[in-house]
Amino acid sequence: MLTDAAIAALRDDLTHGGYRLAEVTERLGDDAVAGLARNSSIPARRGLADQVDPQADLIRLWLLADAVPVDRARRALGSMAELLDAGLLVVSGDQVRATVELKPYGDDEMSAWICSDPTPLDGRSVPPRHDFVLGASPASTTLAQLIPRDHVETVLDLGTGCGIQALHLAEHVERIVATDLNPRALQLAAITLGLAQVDADLRLGSLYEPVAAERFDLIVTNPPYVISPPARSELVYREGNQLADGLMRTVVTEAVEHLNPDGTLIVLGNWAHTDQPWEERLTEWIAPTGCDALVLQREVLDPFEYVELWLADAGLSASEEYAQRYTEWLDYFDDCGIRRIGMGWVALRASGRTQPQIRIEDWPHAVHQPVGAAIAAHFGSVTAAQLSDEELLARRWRRHSGVIQETIGTPGAADPQHLVLRQQYGLGRATEPGTAVAAVFGACDGELPLSVLIAAVGSLLGVEEIPLRAQTLTQLRRLISDGYLNEA
Repeated sequence: MLTDAAIAALRDDLTHGGYRLAEVTERLGDDAVAGLARNSSIPARRGLADQVDPQADLIRLWLLADAVPVDRARRALGSMAELLDAGLLVVSGDQVRATVELKPYGDDEMSAWICSDPTPLDGRSVPPRHDFVLGASPASTTLAQLIPRDHVETVLDLGTGCGIQALHLAEHVERIVATDLNPRALQLAAITLGLAQVDADLRLGSLYEPVAAERFDLIVTNPPYVISPPARSELVYREGNQLADGLMRTVVTEAVEHLNPDGTLIVLGNWAHTDQPWEERLTEWIAPTGCDALVLQREVLDPFEYVELWLADAGLSASEEYAQRYTEWLDYFDDCGIRRIGMGWVALRASGRTQPQIRIEDWPHAVHQPVGAAIAAHFGSVTAAQLSDEELLARRWRRHSGVIQETIGTPGAADPQHLVLRQQYGLGRATEPGTAVAAVFGACDGELPLSVLIAAVGSLLGVEEIPLRAQTLTQLRRLISDGYLNEA
């Protein structure tokens, strides 16, 4: 769509025009930026008022989807001719308008732009084109926070879309392969990545087909997980053509064929709740892979909520076909035996373990983002928690610095009714360990072996060491696997 030279020229225009995230935020103000996050343009328009400098016109053109006079657009964009030739800008009379959105994007380590289809603003409900390319969304930004940031050699960005994950991955990965079934997504991802000077191998194809014989240290994906009638699967970015949650199952079950030893898969998606418990269904997906797994269900919707959500996303809420589409979708769920829909996170680790550790939880609680480090730590903790009693007792352990202790009880009482250890990081777990385990945990500063600490606590409590070991080791293993304790 754009040559490398044209992308470089556009980057220069955006940079020189002050069209980067920090500069745009300073120009518009936090309230206007927050408004844009809600898809409301009015605060930003009020902030720009009648100002006609190049930065203001870049904001209007690329962020607010406004038409700008041709002469002012040429002043802001020296690369305008190439953008017109590529169809990213179109002229009507003496006005020019963008056909895509270029949204400033970044974090503490990265300044970039996301190239995607325009975001509908101010409540406008417009059915998206079949090959619509979604920009930065709650799902994609959540996925970015789930990905461990440890340095790895190779990564597969499965279903790259606008390229947002590759932007983040470039900070800690040597080689990126990014795939998508949608040719237009790859064209816009090339612009996103080119503007950020990120090198990625972009490949066209469905799921794992473009990497048939390859393996990776990390696979990340926010696949087209929406469960919808295949005959009505019209939006490539969100819907596949497999029955029910078959696409999610394929992503999970076939990942092991493309993971290096100790490689990790991170998936954000949906799954069906049927008459079979959902935990059993997902265990059936995962167990044959031989991978350790952590599955966290973040939300559950009934079929009515789910259909309404995605019909609105497709811009059909006010359409004449709304009721018909709604009914068709519900009938499809009935035919598939779908009672509810779970939404959440799946992480696999190719551990090569004879008995892989699979943990599946309903976890609607608040978490401390980003949780990528906690997910990576979980897989390391699983191994530590499998140590023999002798090894566990012989090693030195250190409590995580982010754990706080809470006591709850009646005012004036000699002892609290509840003693809670709460994580101020990661998944924000909380547990009531009991007096003995809490005392052992509190003493874990990495200086002495666990056996010595248990003996000392036993002496203080007047409990023999051997029975105390038996009483505490199971709970201490859980504290290790949950990330409360790390080996010193």
